[in-house]
This record gives sequence, C-alpha cells and structure tokens, in this order.
Amino acid sequence: MTRRIVLATRNEGKIAELREILARTLADLDLELAGIGGFPQVPDIPETGVTFEENALLKARAAAEATGLPALADDSGLAVDVLGGAPGVFSARWCGRHGDDEANLRLLLAQLQDVPDEHRGAAFVCAAALVLPSGESACRLGRFAGVLTREPRGSGGFGYDPILQVAGGTRTSAELTAAEKNSRSHRGQAFRLLAQDIRALLG
Repeated sequence: MTRRIVLATRNEGKIAELREILARTLADLDLELAGIGGFPQVPDIPETGVTFEENALLKARAAAEATGLPALADDSGLAVDVLGGAPGVFSARWCGRHGDDEANLRLLLAQLQDVPDEHRGAAFVCAAALVLPSGESACRLGRFAGVLTREPRGSGGFGYDPILQVAGGTRTSAELTAAEKNSRSHRGQAFRLLAQDIRALLG
C-alpha cells in the first residue's frame, strides 16, 4: 500500500530534489511524496527556532498535525567559522529582507573583506526532520564544507552557492552539476541519514 508523506515546502524544485534523493535510498518502500501546496489547511509556519533542528521540527510537526500524515521538513543555511556560525538560521534574511540572495551574498562578502584566506572556512548545514501524526520524530544533520571565495563563481544553485568553494576541490557549489551537488550536499547527506528513520518508522 502506498504511504503518503507530506513535505513541508511549497518549493517544487526542492520537492523534485528530495523525490530523487529518497527514491534511491527507499526504492523498496512504496512512498508518495507530496508538497503542502495540495493541503490548503496547512498554515504558513513561522521559523522561530534558533537552530536548524528546531526550525525543521517546527515545520514538520505543523504539517503532520494539519494533514494527519507523516511529514518531512528541512532547514538549512550557511555557517561561517569566523562569524561563530552566522548567518546560520538567518541566512535567507541576512540583509534584512527574506530571500534576496544577491543582497545577502554581497553583504556577507563585504563583512568578510578583511578576513584572510586561511580563516574563510564555512559550511552549508541542513537539518532534515520527520514527524509522524503520533508525535514520534527524528532529525538528522548534514554538512557541506569549504572556504568562502572573494567573488561569486558559477551559475548553478542559489543563495550562497557561488561563494562556497567546496572542500577538496577548486569549484564553488554553483559550479557543480546537479548530480554532483546532490551526491555530496548538506541536504543530500541529511535526507540520506533520515531515510534510515523513515524506514524504521514507516517501513
């Protein structure tokens, strides 16, 4: 019997990405992944947590309660070493406006202008959460580490992808192919780990 899981996002690109990631790891389970766009009863969920884990669980819990279905959610952002992990949960609104990728990126580069190359370490971090209508939950973390460049490079991805040069290579996250990024990224890591919990709780 097909089990429906609701994904607490209206971003069709993210839904497609997660379908691909989870299809490979949970091919033996008959799962249908649906975005919350098909569930008008799900309210907009404020991200009031102070950690990625808290925000991911908040979104998944609200979606599970509103739909009566198991729910998946994630929260992610960029953690810069010399900024003590900031922008962190404020990554999408670092410039003061939510979702202005260009302004966020330019502000961060300006703030780090005088930081020498050897201290420009950073990582994308993702928390992936599963919450069941019963209240059972699980949350897993993934990290995609590298160093911050001084100018954007590449046209793939979004957000801070053009300024994170991936550890062990010379390309930024925005210069990787979609397949390369999915196989190594923070979101891919987190959801592949969470697949173990999905299997345990739903399989």
